[in-house]
Parts: sequence; structure tokens; C-alpha cells
Amino acid sequence: MTQTLPFPILQALVGDEEVGAFFSNEAELSAMLRVEAALAEAEAKAGLIGEEAARRIAEVCESFQADWTKLAEGLARDGVIVPDFVKQLRATVGEPHGQSVHLGATSQDIIDTALVLRLKSVIEVLGHRLDTLIQSLDGLKRRDGSARLMAHTRMQQALPFSAADKIDTWIQPLERHREALQALAPRQLVLQLGGPIGTRGELKGHGDAVADAMAEILGLGLAPSWHSQRDRIGEFGAFLSLLTGTLGKIGQDIALMAQNEVGEVRLASGGGSSAMPHKSNPVPAEVLVTLARFNAGMLGTLHQALVHENERSGAAWTLEWMVLPQMVVSSAAALSRAHGLIASMSFVPSKAAEK
Repeated sequence: MTQTLPFPILQALVGDEEVGAFFSNEAELSAMLRVEAALAEAEAKAGLIGEEAARRIAEVCESFQADWTKLAEGLARDGVIVPDFVKQLRATVGEPHGQSVHLGATSQDIIDTALVLRLKSVIEVLGHRLDTLIQSLDGLKRRDGSARLMAHTRMQQALPFSAADKIDTWIQPLERHREALQALAPRQLVLQLGGPIGTRGELKGHGDAVADAMAEILGLGLAPSWHSQRDRIGEFGAFLSLLTGTLGKIGQDIALMAQNEVGEVRLASGGGSSAMPHKSNPVPAEVLVTLARFNAGMLGTLHQALVHENERSGAAWTLEWMVLPQMVVSSAAALSRAHGLIASMSFVPSKAAEK
């Protein structure tokens, strides 16, 4: 099952508990159960299984308790958790309806759709945090925007300008990211249903009807099977990297302006030093830079997962599982840290700009 970032104590610095929870074992299992229940309901509507079977499957999915040890063993053996998951689910449903579980679907249908369900919640959180950050920056601009600062080009003093001018360079790309997220969501949040080789052939001519019903039940968009077409995931990863890159630029600017010899930004609090008690380190700003660089590196790895052999790749798919959750959590953490940083800072008129 997918996990959040490693090293638990490090999560206090670079993690995000709220968004990380969407990638827990329990969250993934819950989403997979929703997909299986929706599949059964849709297949009953199409006449592929009986309504009694669909009701029994839905009932079991509501209360299913997994044998996690066997799921882990199955994952190590099969390279995907679904075969043992389906085995356990069928056994719990029991006869005569057990064989109606997972009918005509494949492991990737369940895993991908379960991921999309969780990404739907992730996108809502990211959108809300982006809105909040933009509002905070706008408030900072109204309060401190008239402060005179010294612009710097190529790390050298250039000409005086205002704090409002500086803040505009932060807000404008964030507003574009907010628009991009809104435009991306309909392409990202779509059902995956293709069956063993992506043709929906095992659904006996009812594949499109089943997919349409499943999408409606789950509140997702409808699309042809995209088993080996990972551009949706790649595009989302690119968005995350661009977002954290912008936040990293903000963090880098603030860290530079907070230097003692520059003194254009005052932070309400800073990180301490074990050896130099007089220091107040701009830790949140530094974390934004770190997360930006982390996601930029991870994006190249995620885009390696675009290369699927033929109709499905175990190697590329596993790589995606390892990388995407880390990028999502890092992005959420960056938004949270950025909001806290902006709330704690104020601009100080530059002495250099007054000369």
C-alpha cells in the first residue's frame, strides 16, 4: 500500500498530517472498497450480476476488515495488493455471491480509481489552501505594501521599489496555479475501468454502460480506459512541482530579506541555534526552498513512470506509487508552511532604498 514520506520525526518539519492521511493504508483500503461496491452496483444496473449480489457486496464493503498480514504478503508476491484483497473480499461476501465481486475488472481499475477518489479530496484541500494563502498575501500587501524596499537583480542592489511590487511577484503565479488546478481537476478526476487489457471486453458489451454508472455513483468524470496512459498523473505532478517552485521562490526571497545586514523583513519568531543563541533562523522560509527542490527532483522520477511497456507496466506503476504521494504531501506541507510564514512576517522599510 502507498505510504507518506519516510522518517516519522521529520514529518514535523516537512510533512502534512491532514493530506498524508489520504495515503495511509486505511484510506486506500476504504477507497478500494468504495470502488468495488460501485462496480457491483453498476453491474447490477447493467444486468451482469443480480441485485441481491450487489446489495450483499455493498453491505460487506461497509464493514470489511482486512487481514493486513496477508495483504502485505500478497503485495510482495503479486506486486499489487488487489489479488489478495479480492480473495479476502470474496470469502467475506460468501456464496452464492462471492464470484460476483470484481467481475470483469482488473487490479489497475481498482487501484487507479481508488487513487483518483483520494486525489479528489487532495485537490479540494490544495485549492482551499491556495485561496487562503492568496488572501493572506493580499492582506499583507494592503498593510505593508507602501514600505520602500531595495530591488535586487542578480543578487546586487538595483533600484528602490515598494513591498507591494514584491508581493505582486508572489501573488500572480499563485493565482495562475489556482486557475490551473481548477482546469486540471476535470481531466484528473476520472474513472479507471478497462478490464484485463483495457478494452472492457470482459464486461460482455456492457463496459461503457458500467463505466458510466460507476462514474456517476463515485462522482467522477467518465473517460476511456487509461491503464498505460499516465499523462494525467504526470500533469498533476508537474502542477505540484510548479506550485512548490513558486512557494520556494517566496521562501528564498524572505530568507534573503530577513538577513541581518538586509533587514527588510521581520519574522515574529525563528528557529534557534544550539551554538549561537543570538540567532533567529528563518526555518519556514528554508523549508519552502527544500520542498521546492525536492518536488523538482521527484518530478523527473515521476515522469519516468510515463513509460509503460505495452498495455501495463508493473515497474512504472510501482514507481508512481512510490513518488506521487511524497510530492502531494510535500506540496500540502509547503502551502501550510507558506501561510504560517506570511502570517508571521512584516516588511521593514529599507535604509538602502531611502538613500
